[in-house]
Amino acid sequence: MATMLDVSLRAGVSKATVSRVLNGTGQVKESTRQQVFNAMEELGYRPNFLAQSLANRTSNSIGLVVSTFDGFYFGRLLQQASRQTESHGKQLIVTDGHDAPEREEQAVQMLADRQCDAIVLYTRYMSEKAIMKLINSVPMPLVVINRDVSLARDRCVFFEQQDAAFKAVDYLISQGHREIACITVPIHTPTGKARLMGYRQALEKHGIVWDDRRVKYGDAGMTRGYELCRELLSEKVAFSALFACNDDMALGSSKALHQAGLRIPQDISLFGFDDAPSAKWLEPALSTVYLPIDNMITTAIDQAVRLANHQPIETIPPFTGTLMLRDSITTGPYYASK
Repeated sequence: MATMLDVSLRAGVSKATVSRVLNGTGQVKESTRQQVFNAMEELGYRPNFLAQSLANRTSNSIGLVVSTFDGFYFGRLLQQASRQTESHGKQLIVTDGHDAPEREEQAVQMLADRQCDAIVLYTRYMSEKAIMKLINSVPMPLVVINRDVSLARDRCVFFEQQDAAFKAVDYLISQGHREIACITVPIHTPTGKARLMGYRQALEKHGIVWDDRRVKYGDAGMTRGYELCRELLSEKVAFSALFACNDDMALGSSKALHQAGLRIPQDISLFGFDDAPSAKWLEPALSTVYLPIDNMITTAIDQAVRLANHQPIETIPPFTGTLMLRDSITTGPYYASK
């Protein structure tokens, strides 16, 4: 069985350096850290986390509360969270908040009882007041992902939802679309509100009048996207482009459009949000917004570890989206070449 000494010899560093890498303490260059992890992988070395915990009087773990385990989005988040936690020589303990603030609070308290070194909370519904109460009450550092908490900006890792939606709709307008329908994700969430506000902001920028008939309030699933797109069509609402506030709703909408004999993008341009793996495989490939969840959870884990190690931290700038322009968009009836 490989030992820490074997790892240090293979990596060409001292045992003390290997220990600092595993414990996430001290200053170690990223290239050196990678050498150590490569050596561990080559030798099949598994650190004794229990022994480390006893020696360092820490649990050597990071707690993570997620809204749900469903879908590609949280799959990506969990995979990257696990990798990044391991890179700090710690274990990841994950629990499901069941998309309910009360259950999320209970999950945070459970992780606190397990003496996690720090906790990362992903929440969609919890109020800012409740988040601040947790930050101030749990005995270990708490970092929040997916929410902008104005009173604790150094504890937040969040995404500019409104700006990303604005850019998507602004692009549609720049391509000559002025009659743009929108299908929202749950509107009682901060994410749902922000994405709808981005849609509205783009219309206002170009002097396009808001039309309630073109907005349908959805959930987050393909079935509802399909049903609401059919409603738009049955109500004979005029639109040359459809902005769906997530990719699943866009995929459901695409089926409704095809069944109605409408072609994408020749008859209706279609724009999604999230850049799900399925987006590029839709025929035609779906234009969407890439949300950098990998970088966001990596940053949240790093911030949590720094806090746990009593290292200085800085406020993290908001993350921004990238438009992934594919084949589901074409020029609209008001397009004019410049």
